[in-house]
Amino acid sequence: MAETHDKKSDQVARALTRKVVCGDYAPGEKLRQDAISRDFGVSQATAREALLRLAAQGLTVVQPRRGICVAPLDRASVEELKVMRLALEPVALIHSVPHLTPAQISEAVEHQVSCDTAGNAQDWEDANRLFHMAIIAGCGMPRLIDEINNLQLLYARHFLARHANRWKPRSDPDHQAIITAIRARDANRASSVLQRHLARLT
Repeated sequence: MAETHDKKSDQVARALTRKVVCGDYAPGEKLRQDAISRDFGVSQATAREALLRLAAQGLTVVQPRRGICVAPLDRASVEELKVMRLALEPVALIHSVPHLTPAQISEAVEHQVSCDTAGNAQDWEDANRLFHMAIIAGCGMPRLIDEINNLQLLYARHFLARHANRWKPRSDPDHQAIITAIRARDANRASSVLQRHLARLT
């Protein structure tokens, strides 16, 4: 019974995360537990557990007299995410490169191609996030991977809110350079390119 409850709350949390990241819920919007329970056909306990998971991710905040609301979007948060990603992702990549399997490298290349051929900002962002997670898959540090994954989600929300309307299809030479370095098992080069890449985040 507990396993079913957990699976439901996971599913609801993933769906809510997607909605927040994509901007379906506006910053500051109140997320009502009863409405989520009704919309997803789950118990209020399951809805509350899902909302608490979003709070743990930093996607929601608790406001006095209002309850659980979508976290605000602000410039300071973007800068913090940039600093954290610069600190963590290149380190994860250094540890990942020597251990990536051919299959994992092929998966990263598939996501790179998806980035380069994306026709809209949402598809590009999905592929870009998958690429960044794929290249660190060999680092062998699950807690580090989880933290980076969460930072990716938080940044995706800012990116789509600020840049989706003026996004244009393009290829990313940094992604190609990272793949080239990975294939050569040059971890330092891959990490250096990634640092340069992340330093350009806006």
